[in-house]
Amino acid sequence: MLDRWTMPLTQRPLQALARRLWQLGVTPDAVTVFAFLVGMLSLPLLAMELYGWALLAILLNRLGDGLDGALARCSGKSSDAGGFLDIGLDFVFYAAVVLGFALADSERNALPSALLLFAFIGTGSSFLAFAIMASRHGLQRPNFQSKAFYYLHGLTEGTETVVAFVAFCLWPAQFPLLASLFAAACLVTTATRLWGGYCTLKRLPAPNTEKLTPD
Repeated sequence: MLDRWTMPLTQRPLQALARRLWQLGVTPDAVTVFAFLVGMLSLPLLAMELYGWALLAILLNRLGDGLDGALARCSGKSSDAGGFLDIGLDFVFYAAVVLGFALADSERNALPSALLLFAFIGTGSSFLAFAIMASRHGLQRPNFQSKAFYYLHGLTEGTETVVAFVAFCLWPAQFPLLASLFAAACLVTTATRLWGGYCTLKRLPAPNTEKLTPD
């Protein structure tokens, strides 16, 4: 919901940093993988209840997630392969953060973590399923030109997820409540994306497909 306002604010500083990395010969995929590895450090850090260090790893991961796209556009190396790697590793990272809180206090956090992972499955699958269909129909991304996939709006997007993770780390004792509230918001996002995506695609003509004929 907030990405349409936060993304324009972050592009200029990200582009400045991306130009510097480009001059140093750093590739977008290298940034993607490095940011993922740094972000995955949050899993053991959360399990050990080192919430401050985990928050740092999470924020560095999110910085890298924005930087790799800016670097790809700056260097002219945008690719479907890079976009696929980026979104795939993002979803693994999101799940790792939630798992980290479950390991930190399984008695209190296991059920809210399971609920949030369940909700993440809905937001992720509806996001990717629509992206596949949007690609088949050649739909454009008028509000998110920097995204590698068609971006279907929702109540919880990247900005809201970062805010939620920051809140989890700042107030870990409140994780059950915060995670449950965020899970509820994610379920609303899933429902609206499924309905919005269905209605959008229902109005479109079937894409042209060539019938396979035997030789």
